[in-house]
Amino acid sequence: MDTFALVVVIGAALFFTCVNGFRDSADAIATSVSTRALTPRVAVAMAALMNLAGAFLGTAIVRTVSEGLVSPPGGARGMLMLFAALSGALAWNAAAWYFRLPSSSSHALFGGLVGAVLAGSGVVHWDGVLLKVVLPMFAAPLAALAVGYLVMAGLMWAFRRAQPHRAQRGFRAAQTVSTAGMALGHGLQDAQKAMGVVVLALVVAGEADSGAAVPLWVQVVCALMLAAGTYAGGWRVVRALGRRVFAVDPPRGFAAESAAASVMFTSAFIFHAPVATTHVVTGSIMGAGATRRLTAVRWGVARTLVTGWFVTLPAVALVSAALYGLGALLLPV
Repeated sequence: MDTFALVVVIGAALFFTCVNGFRDSADAIATSVSTRALTPRVAVAMAALMNLAGAFLGTAIVRTVSEGLVSPPGGARGMLMLFAALSGALAWNAAAWYFRLPSSSSHALFGGLVGAVLAGSGVVHWDGVLLKVVLPMFAAPLAALAVGYLVMAGLMWAFRRAQPHRAQRGFRAAQTVSTAGMALGHGLQDAQKAMGVVVLALVVAGEADSGAAVPLWVQVVCALMLAAGTYAGGWRVVRALGRRVFAVDPPRGFAAESAAASVMFTSAFIFHAPVATTHVVTGSIMGAGATRRLTAVRWGVARTLVTGWFVTLPAVALVSAALYGLGALLLPV
């Protein structure tokens, strides 16, 4: 029974990773497609490959997710908590995808973990939740906005005498590099979140010790599922973000992608904090767009998106808590 529960939870975590690739990786390449620097299929293929590579760049976020946020009890009750958390996050992601809302899969996952573990009387490390989830939820998009603005302002000054048509063509070519960097950062961030849940499941099941090295097979399967999800479906929603918040041109697309990639790498390698790609990309697009004029950014749309992000954590926590309660009634745990 314990082995079956472990297989079910790992399967749910891998499915969540695939759905994450299907939904969220599009945000990593939205600007390059909006500016026609890359075709959707080329951009998605590049994103899938770079997601795969990014998953092997580190494991600091794995430890944050598996050790720093929640501590479910061992055995069947802990496995039910993890399954309820993943089920709540998947349900929220499905609803957000259906209504075309760029909600955060990352915060859906974290909200699910907190809600299910609380409902099961497990341990929530509130200092870790505050410092590694809540604080970055505010800080990351603001940092991306500031960096996007500064990078674009610097580019405007550096190329102020450039011939416009030639500069546009050059920045379209440069977006190949910045798009690859964005996708690499997404793989670094989001594959590790899934790895963290799988490692946590192994610890709860007694198959691994807390603090042990991340098994290679966990890295491989999570990376492959994220890349497969990206390639299978990300291109369907690739246009939405780049056009809704600000009509991006190649220079601003390059600035936004470069800024967002820098924020994701910094948060992973320096602060060991998981951040949401949708938050960071939207912030960087807003910052790059604000260099034209403040009214060029559709602040009303951006405000709606941000409100939706902040609702995600408590909403998924409630859903996952309810799912745990239902599961505890139906199953002997």
